[in-house]
Amino acid sequence: MEPAPSASPVSGPRTRRPSRRTVIGAAVAAAALSALPHPAQAAPGTRSRVVPPLDPKALRAAIDDLRHPRVTAAQLRIGGPAGSWYGASGAADIQRERSPRSDDRVRIGSVSKAFVATVLLQLAAERRVSLDATVQRCLPGLLPDRFAPITPAQLLDHTSGLPDSAEPEPVTPEEIVAYRHNHRTPGQIVAAVSGQRAMKFRPGTKQEYRGINYVLAALVIERVTGRPYGREIGSRIVRPLGLHGTSVPGDDPLVHGPRVHGYVEMSDGTLRDITRYNQGFSWGEGEMISTAHDLDRFVTALYSGALLPPDMLDRMFTLPAGVKMLDGSPARYGQGLQTGEMNGVTLWGKSGWQYGYNSGMLATRDLQRRLVFSFSPTRQTGDEEQMTQRIVKAATAP
Repeated sequence: MEPAPSASPVSGPRTRRPSRRTVIGAAVAAAALSALPHPAQAAPGTRSRVVPPLDPKALRAAIDDLRHPRVTAAQLRIGGPAGSWYGASGAADIQRERSPRSDDRVRIGSVSKAFVATVLLQLAAERRVSLDATVQRCLPGLLPDRFAPITPAQLLDHTSGLPDSAEPEPVTPEEIVAYRHNHRTPGQIVAAVSGQRAMKFRPGTKQEYRGINYVLAALVIERVTGRPYGREIGSRIVRPLGLHGTSVPGDDPLVHGPRVHGYVEMSDGTLRDITRYNQGFSWGEGEMISTAHDLDRFVTALYSGALLPPDMLDRMFTLPAGVKMLDGSPARYGQGLQTGEMNGVTLWGKSGWQYGYNSGMLATRDLQRRLVFSFSPTRQTGDEEQMTQRIVKAATAP
């Protein structure tokens, strides 16, 4: 695959992806499930302790504080036999002051990875791809010969060891706004990684969250099926489950239908609507749009076994043996899902962000408690984890 010419650059100083997008993405992911200790090596089917009754006042308080961090809209949906609850705060559109609804579309960022992983595991179950083959064999010529062999399984659980991207990205609010029309092809995204001199670590020996893993996973899907990965998600997940608010937008910068708007706080303190934003820079790893209702339906179908046979589903809930995160902390990623423990409750799921949006989809393995949240922060500095932590703590509080 030959990378296309670079899109027009964004003027002004920019940092490299590892120092911002990857770091913030990892921080957002960790924030949802960061209470210590992380569960030990996960055994498929292991139950959490009995989940506590819901505390509506605590749940309401978790999403009503729209100042820490500054947020324009928030919603939380909780389900399961142990209780259900829905609440929303703020405005889906600050110009019209309409409250958010559970069928409003939002950008879900890296929650998209759970959809990509599901499709790749389905293809493995159909024996159309081997998770233990090499990515180099699946995608010949895409990665340089100096990179060690990587398997699709290592892409899914972030043990590939692929290096940081050399692709610069916007930092200031003004640069973020200017960047919204930029387009990136999968070839350009991969080239920004494959041009690096060396891998971070030997594949399978450590774990480090990397969006490039899922760009390659989506490319494997396309190579195996001969169709765009978004069409595979549509035919295998979205349409069978009736996820009417879920889509893979591709080059379409719009969020169609009822939606929550995303905003960025400019240097002068004013808010700029950035709902319209080309998601090409997140191709394969974070471009999807969905709703709280749809994500709740998806997580229920996924964990109950409606989308994957038991052996493939177990892969999502199994941490790689003998592997730690690059920083030495316990591994927390299965093949498509992340795990952590909060208030003694073990949760599995995925969180994600895009400019103007944060989302999460979490549940106990046995679906006794499901929670889906989304909120619209006006800054992406890592402070957003305050709301994420409040939500997860309130949803699991004894």
